[in-house]
Formats: sequence, structure tokens, C-alpha cells
Amino acid sequence: MDVIEAMETCSAARYLKPDPVPQDLIERAIYAATRASSPGNSQAWDFIVVRNPETKQKIRDLLAPRFKTMGVGAPTTGKVTRRMIAGAMHLAEMLNEVPAIIFVCGPVAYLPNAPMEQFVWSALYPAAQNLIVAARALGLGTTFTTFHMFMESELRDLLGIPKEIKFGVMIPIGWPQKDFVKVTRKPISEVIHWEKWSERPIEAPRQPNSLRDGPFSSRCT
Repeated sequence: MDVIEAMETCSAARYLKPDPVPQDLIERAIYAATRASSPGNSQAWDFIVVRNPETKQKIRDLLAPRFKTMGVGAPTTGKVTRRMIAGAMHLAEMLNEVPAIIFVCGPVAYLPNAPMEQFVWSALYPAAQNLIVAARALGLGTTFTTFHMFMESELRDLLGIPKEIKFGVMIPIGWPQKDFVKVTRKPISEVIHWEKWSERPIEAPRQPNSLRDGPFSSRCT
């Protein structure tokens, strides 16, 4: 599987099997995460992998009732949103049964002489993206979550995370219950602005040796 195919089919996996994931596969996904770019090659990232059943149960018990009281899933929301929220609720409720939870986090470390928080996210999010794409290539399911926002203080105590460390993403990982599907995205003709900003992006004239008809085609969804 090439990287474009992995990205095209890296759909959010919110329904995961409880079957164990070999440690070497988790390490391989994290290896891929650490191949990401970071400001000044600072590599200011850390990965906390939670597999202990008791710890996962505590995280689930913290999260599920708080997520449920958000009042999401109102009848006015669209079908796709309702399906997404239902999947997220299922994941929150069953979090104790997923094989592992990975927290992508890191310190405010760049610039060396004047660290700025905004550079943290320039390291953590690319690393997290690499991780989920690598996991997909390995046949593993993941999804980006911000579940940690519901229980950050308790997570710090539970996992021993220092106050100066920033949370980026909380990623459950496991074998997916459902097949991967091709993600649906806007055609690139709607998002590329050639040469300068325009109110309504339009396709540029086709150039020789263009990749438009390959995997980068606007028809790719």
C-alpha cells in the first residue's frame, strides 16, 4: 500500500475490536510519527501508550459520563453528524476495551531561547497524522480525538504528566470492526487558489505532464 492509498482510506475507526495489538506494531506506528517534521527539528514530542486495563477503565469512567452530558446528537443535526457522534459516544463508552490509547504530547521547547506555545502544535499534529496514516498501512484503526479535554486535570494525575507538558491528541488504536472506506473530501478544484487568492477557486489550465488525472485528481474523494 502506498502512502496516498493509505491516506485515501484512513477513515476514522471508532469501532475497535478488543483483540490485542502486538507491541512492535504500536512501536512501528510511533516510529512513523517521529519521522514527521518539527520546528527547527526540535522533535519535542512524547507518546504515552496506555494498555493497562485498570487505567483504561479509569479513563473510560472519567470520560463517558462527561461526553454524554454534552447534549450532542440533537434532532436538528444532520445524518452524517449524528453518525459521527454516535460513533464517538460508542468509543467513549467502550474505551476500556480498546487495546491501547496513545496520547501525543510534548513540552513548549521551541524556540530554544524563547519558547512559544504555538510551535508545540507544529510538532504534535504532524506527528499524530503520521501515526494514524502508518497505523492504517499496518491494518490498524485509529481516530483523532480531543477526549483529553474533558478530563485533562485527572489525566495528569492518573498518568503522571507534568503541568508544563501540552496534550495534542488522544488516539485509540486497535483492529477495526468495520472495513476501511475511502474518505470523502472536497475536490481539489474547490480549494486550490492558483497564484493568488480568489473568491471562487478555479482550476488552472492543464499543464504538460500534469498529475491531475492520477491519484491527485479532483475526482478523488
